[in-house]
This record gives sequence, structure tokens and C-alpha cells, in this order.
Amino acid sequence: MDTEPEPPAPAPAPETKKAPGRDRYLDLLRSIALVRVVVYHIFGWAWLTVLFPSMGVMFALAGSLMARSLSRPALGVIRGRVRRLLPPMWAFGVVVLTLLFVGGWNPTRNTDDGPLWALLKLFNYLVPIGAPPYPWSIGSKSGWLEQTWAVQAAGPLWYLRAYLWFVIASPLLLWALRRFPWPTLLAPLALTAVVGTGLVKIPGETGNAVTDFAVYGGCWILGFAHHEGLLKEIPRYIAVSCAALVMAFGLWWASGHLGPDGWDLNDIPLAQATWSFGFVVILLQYSPSWQELPGRLAKWDKLVTLSNNRAVTIYLWHNMLIMATVPLIDLAYSLPFMEDPSASSALDTTYSLWMFCLVWPLIGLAILTFGWVEDLAAKRRPRLWPNGVRRGGGGGSRRRS
Repeated sequence: MDTEPEPPAPAPAPETKKAPGRDRYLDLLRSIALVRVVVYHIFGWAWLTVLFPSMGVMFALAGSLMARSLSRPALGVIRGRVRRLLPPMWAFGVVVLTLLFVGGWNPTRNTDDGPLWALLKLFNYLVPIGAPPYPWSIGSKSGWLEQTWAVQAAGPLWYLRAYLWFVIASPLLLWALRRFPWPTLLAPLALTAVVGTGLVKIPGETGNAVTDFAVYGGCWILGFAHHEGLLKEIPRYIAVSCAALVMAFGLWWASGHLGPDGWDLNDIPLAQATWSFGFVVILLQYSPSWQELPGRLAKWDKLVTLSNNRAVTIYLWHNMLIMATVPLIDLAYSLPFMEDPSASSALDTTYSLWMFCLVWPLIGLAILTFGWVEDLAAKRRPRLWPNGVRRGGGGGSRRRS
């Protein structure tokens, strides 16, 4: 961070430099994005994808951090990013596969793949280069988890796949941005217009992967442009005006291509790409680069720090934890006073709200149980609750991580 020069001192003193801490504005955006993802998966409100396009924001923030890291040799950066990603995924994969196999799932049955290929696809639970296999239905209706729990649990893994491919492609993308900035920025939108509208159809998971790469590639590269200072070279009124036009196009396109869930942009790739692109441009244009959260936002400092230190854990586990709230809430139906139809009806109508209230303690439990794996992956000392407070001594001193 730039600092004002100090006034001359009577006697020379060693110069002290403030350490360049994390950008708390970007940390705040990541925390908001994670909360929005959880809320969306509980309530299913389609308008949330318009209000705050979380995935585009998360890819943009990751792209900015990746560009900063690429000041070092690219191979080492990629290796470090992959190392940070995989161990938390391994912990998740071990739990999911154990539950699947205990539930009687055989990956070589009910599949169009041969037995060997079906088993090889399990590798995607270790390294997300493709889509991991899972049964569409497992267990019984009377079981603790609904029969589609495997589909819901595997849902977040597409993000890790896209993230991995973005990391691998980043040296080339950053090179292209520095030499051909505008074509590189706009190329993902053009690619989305081709593969995300059905103009060119790529079948299967390959098509899904290419579409994800195209839809969110613009946001990832915007993160590069933010770090490189390219966005700051554009007058704000021009950048915001152009972004608003791109977003307006996205809404116009969505209005004519509404999916089964209406205005859910996740079902409309070109609308998702353009709306997220414009939204991210505006967020990054107004980026204040806070070293500390200002004003009333400061009271959220610990939670923002915790969610950023455990972002992978929260994202990986939140869907399973949302499903885990269902059997817990269902226990309430066996309480004596629930025999009253009005009490049962009240629980029915507030069911999603109770899921929202219960999922956060479960996420906290997941952070305590699995979060330390993120520290090992980053070659840090394992911590149970890394909210920025230094434990033991120091009288409440804080450190960023």
C-alpha cells in the first residue's frame, strides 16, 4: 500500500515499511459471495443470481490473487495452488465415497462406461480434471439423507474443476492479456455466445467444462486486469457505462431465454457471463483496497477473516450440511405439541428458515473438523478457528493470514 513520506526526523532512524496485508475489500466480497451461495442453495431464490453473481465474483477474486502470485515462476505458483486445492478435496472425497460405498453403490453398474473406465473416473475425487461419478439415487426414503444426497454433495465440485483449469491456463492468459488486452478480455464472452447458446454443441461433461470456462473466463481475466491496473486506466464513467450496457444485454437475453426456474442465471450461460462480467467491472472499479474493514463493517472482521481462511472448506461442505439439517429439523415433528395441526403447519412454512439457522453451526463444526486440512495444504501450522485473533498472550493482538 502506498504511504505518505514521513516528515524529516531530528536523527536518522531505520526505515520501517508496513507489510502489505490482505485486501480487506476483496476479502469482504468473498465472504458475501460464500454467504450468498449458501442462502441460494437453501431457499432457491432465482433473483439472488441477479442480485449478486457469487461465482463470477469468486472467480474474479481468485484471478486477481493468481495474477499477483505470477510475479514468481509460473510452475511453482501452479504447483502451490494445486497443492492448496487438493488436500481439502481429498478429505471431502474420502467422506463422500465412504458414504456411497457403505450405501451399496457400485460405480461399475448402471453406467454407459466400461468397468475400467468407470473406476478410473473415481480419480476425479482426487484431482478434479473432470466430473466425478455418483448415483442419482441412493439409500431409502426413510434414511437420514434424502435419496438425491449424492447429486447435491457433488454439486460444488464443478467450481473446483473450473478453478483448476483456470490455474493451469493462467500463465498463458496473463501473457495474452498483457499483449492483447481487449481481445483477451472479451474472448470468453464471444466463446460463451458460441458454446453457451447452442450455436455449437459440445456433448457431455466436456461441453459443461468448456461452457463453465467460457462463462467465468471473463471474470477470471478481469481479476488479472484489476491486479495489472488495466481497469484503473479506464475513466470510471466509461467503465461503469459500458458495464451497465453489458449487464442490460444480459438481462435482455435472459428475458427471452428463461429456464425452468425463471430468472435463474445459472440456467442461461450468456446472461450469466455478461451480467457477471459487468457486475465485476463495477465492483473492481470502485475497489478501495482496504487494509482494515472501515466503520461498522469492522464488527464483521473476525467472521470475514475466518471465512476467507476456510473458503474451500465452507464451499465444499455446505451442500451436505444443508441436507444434514433436514433430519435434525424432522425430529421436531415427534415432539408432543407438534400433534397440533397449527404447530405442524408453522414448522412446514418456516422449514427453510430453520435450515438457514441450523446450517451455520454445522458449518462451524465442519471448520473445526476439516478446516485444518487447508492449513496443512498451505504448509502452515494447523489452526482450529483462524479468525485473525492471536491465541495466548498479546492482549488481543491480531494478525492476518
